[in-house]
This record gives sequence, structure tokens and C-alpha cells, in this order.
Amino acid sequence: MKRLILLILALCLLLGGCSSLLDGSYVSVKPHQEQSSQTASQSVAVSSFSGLCRALENMVQNGTVNGVISVANYNQLIVARDMDAAVQKTLTEYPIGAYAVEDIQFELGTNAGKPAIAVDIRYFHDRSDLQKIHHVDKMQAAEEVIAQALTNCDSGLVLYIGRFEDRDFAQWVDDYGDLNPDKVMEIPQVTANLYPETGSSRVVELKFTYQNSRETLRAMQSQVEDLFSDAESGVRDLTEPLEQYKEIYAYLTSLLEAYQVETSITPAYSLLIHGVGDASAFATVYSAMCRRLGLECITVTGTRSGQPWNWNILCLDGVYYHLDVLRSMETGSFRTYTDEAFSGYVWDYAAYPACGVPPTEEPQETDPE
Repeated sequence: MKRLILLILALCLLLGGCSSLLDGSYVSVKPHQEQSSQTASQSVAVSSFSGLCRALENMVQNGTVNGVISVANYNQLIVARDMDAAVQKTLTEYPIGAYAVEDIQFELGTNAGKPAIAVDIRYFHDRSDLQKIHHVDKMQAAEEVIAQALTNCDSGLVLYIGRFEDRDFAQWVDDYGDLNPDKVMEIPQVTANLYPETGSSRVVELKFTYQNSRETLRAMQSQVEDLFSDAESGVRDLTEPLEQYKEIYAYLTSLLEAYQVETSITPAYSLLIHGVGDASAFATVYSAMCRRLGLECITVTGTRSGQPWNWNILCLDGVYYHLDVLRSMETGSFRTYTDEAFSGYVWDYAAYPACGVPPTEEPQETDPE
């Protein structure tokens, strides 16, 4: 019978909300409906404002719904004021609190005859969401996680970044997709939310919106990877960089006996599988194939005859040269150019290496085949 009574009392404590965690009178009552998906309760003792903040942060990080903070050694004249401030700090400055918590309410009273605070927390995101947050220290680690999410064709991710640096995440995703057309079949539309909006540590919530389904993108990825692997296998036995550059070009030429110059949201897949691509698709795919073999190959953004255009810069014996893959396919020959010989093109000269200039010599006109 005694054990049955204890069980009933325990159930009453769990079901009764914030006030049931206290056994004496309380100062304020701010109850809300309990969320069963979070951790039920947590208890901790503190004696300072920083201790209150840490206690609330730990509760939030663990997804705690109901908790008790023992304040027996706290100055009772200021505990209510400090608790209000700690709640506000957790909601607005603690990154996970700003991201996940809708409201924190509390009651002052006693627990086991000693001063205590009962805490109720209401969440925007449940405990399973909190467990999926990727915790990283630096932006470089965050970028690695984002890159993996893009490779996986995920619909988004949430990161806690300890040492946050400002980033244009949409531009970063665009740049990563251009550098890795074999991994990113479609560059998604990016929505980035920061919690809080300022601070040295932030939670970053990224959402990726694709026009193709994840299953479709993964199937595209598999087909493109097979073609990239074929290109690698045909070049590895060659030892001279110029031969390797030419062989990759020859592989694309054989693959694209018929092609159509048109922009696609799936550049690598559309170009390699369907022969549909613009100058950007030709340049980024060629560059990625070269870089997988350790060849230096830069994708350049500029204009040709006044129209937006992309091409590549190659490195041969320390000297850089322009290569327009699409133009070469139009003329039927692999041809590189120096800056002086590359007429009709405009680019940011300061952003890219000078072409046709040996490292220790003055500029000279060359037009190697």
C-alpha cells in the first residue's frame, strides 16, 4: 500500500505542471501545457546569476520541459529579478534558446523546505530537432557540414557555430556547386536564418529548395559520377599535363558529338547525359574533371563579345593559358591563348593569373597549340 501511495504522488508531480514541482507557497504562477516530446524534468542548484543562465541553457540544450532550480544559497532579495534577466538572456542571446524556445515561465517557492524555482519551457522545436543540430567550432567546419548536406541532396540543416563569421550562405552554396558539378546536380534556392541575429556564437538554420526530388537528384549524381570516373581512367596513364588536358577535352568531345547550347538547372547532368549546356556548364565540368586528376584548372567568369561567358585557365610548366572549351568544340580544335591573343573576351584581370607570362619574364605574345 505504501508503494502504491508513493507511485500516485509521483504521477501527480509529473502531471501537475510547474507548481507541482514545489512543495510550498510561490511568488508567481505562469503555467502552460506540458510538451511530452521533451525531457520531463531536471533539477540543479545555483547561487549566482551566471549559474541561473547556465542552468537554463542546459535545460534548453537537453530539451527539458519542467525543471527545478535550487536557490537555497542565493540572495532571496534579488533572485526573482535575476531569474527574469536570465530568462530574457536565454531567449534572446543563447543561440539554441533563440532558435528553439518559444517561452520560459517560472514560479518561486520551496522544494524540500528550501527556496527553489520551478521552470516550464515551451519549444518551437522538439527534442529530436535539438539532437540533430550540428555543433562546430569554426566556419571551416561548418562549411564542411554544409558541403556534405549538399552532396546528400538534403533539404536543409541546422548548425551551432561557436565562432561565427558573417557569410552570404546563398553565394557560398552557389560557389560550391560551381566548383563541384559532379556532386551538386542542382544548386538549390537557399534560405538562411540566424539565431540570434548578432553574437559571436550563432545557430544557423539553412533550408534548401530544389526543383527536382531527392531521389531524382541522387540518380543523376550516380550517372554523372560514372562518367567522371570514365574520364579519370582514360587519363591516368598519361604523364604530361598538356596531354592530360587534351585527353579530357577529347573525352568531352567524344561524349558530346551533338550538343545544344542552352542553360539548365542541372548543368553537369544535362550536359553529360543529354548534351545540353551553356558556357558555364562546359567550363565547370571540364574544370572539375581536371581538378580530380590534380590538374590546376580555374573557371573564369567574364564576357565574350559582350555576352556573359565562362571559360578556363590552365597551367603548363608554371605558365597560365586561357581555354574556351565551348569555342574549341565550335572550331573543332583544342586551342589555348595568352591574354594578348584572347580577343573579344573581358574579365577581371586582377582576379585571375596573367596568361602567357612566364614567372620570371616580361609579358610576351604566345599562342601554343
